[in-house]
Amino acid sequence: MTFAPRRLTLAVAALTLPTLAASAFAATSFIANSFYDQQHPHSRYGYIEWAETLRELSGGELDPEVYTGTVLLAPRANLQGIQDNIVQVAHHAAVYTPSEMPVANAVQELGFNFDDPLVGILAVTDFSLNNPIQLQEWEDLGIVYLGAYNTPPYVLFCREPVRNLAELQGKRIRTAGSTVSNWVEQAGGIPVNVPSSEMYTGLDRGSLDCASNAANDLIDRSLWEVAEYTTLLPTGMYWSGPQWGFNPDFWAGLSDAERDIFKQATAKAMTRMIVQYLATADAALEEAIAKGNNVYQPEDDLMASVEAFREQALTSVYDTAQDKYGVEDPHALIDDFLDTQAKWVALLKDVDRNDEQALAELAMQEIYSKLPADYGIY
Repeated sequence: MTFAPRRLTLAVAALTLPTLAASAFAATSFIANSFYDQQHPHSRYGYIEWAETLRELSGGELDPEVYTGTVLLAPRANLQGIQDNIVQVAHHAAVYTPSEMPVANAVQELGFNFDDPLVGILAVTDFSLNNPIQLQEWEDLGIVYLGAYNTPPYVLFCREPVRNLAELQGKRIRTAGSTVSNWVEQAGGIPVNVPSSEMYTGLDRGSLDCASNAANDLIDRSLWEVAEYTTLLPTGMYWSGPQWGFNPDFWAGLSDAERDIFKQATAKAMTRMIVQYLATADAALEEAIAKGNNVYQPEDDLMASVEAFREQALTSVYDTAQDKYGVEDPHALIDDFLDTQAKWVALLKDVDRNDEQALAELAMQEIYSKLPADYGIY
């Protein structure tokens, strides 16, 4: 299937890229893009090391040209970049394009309710590669989904202390996704939906009072410089959209052996990415404290507000999926997702969570080896 090109605005006004005609894909040289900087786990392990694994497994025949940061595409532009064949593989956060990815965003509404990133990344990948409603969305969009990302639970980075509900009142808080935005509003704050790449500037200039993101960003994005107060309030995890989304013509042009190599490299990168992401987040908190930052546990009333909202979200998610996102059978979608989460809780029960090789083998065994041979061939 060939997808008509659409107009795309690049982050840089004039950028010369190598010309990659569809017929040249047999040469296996291609562009892969992650809008996170090169030290972020999604880029470092998910793209830079992933590319090295691809070269190693293919004997150099698969040769990605990896871009990180926003030099090639702005965060919201990665979906269109895949569709328009500006890039052949890219990370795309569905929360940036809710109208284009209603199914993925409907499932993301549950992000506020989970706090285990390892279960999350494997369950989301399993679900996204098998649920027929979600698969239809990928096909309609003209992308091939191959694997997930999953953040650690987001916490609050603030310009001044926010330890309780009183201190949260009126604060402008960067959020991602409607559920956490609804909680912020209910709790008395003001949600602000901007990309994570704009957190530093917003905090520095005072257009944001707080930002909600994973703890590693204290160091990876230098937020410790502009947000001296961190509150370890779990405000959800994020996974919506592909960590690796492929242009379908590129994917179809690969050999079966090449597609198998992509699956192996992705299983390895995905599990390594989350193990290292969690370690990076813990280390970032320690380093921020050493630099003089303050890290707080939330006080009881603030934590109670989150817990009450979680219960509310579980009961309302079906109506939200149907009324807000237009999902015709929300129970088929949401219940399958919840069942897949429960499946992976059981599968990981006796697995060493720091054994990256064992986790990658489990992903291959339970997910990638079970995909049909023609997966993603539209």
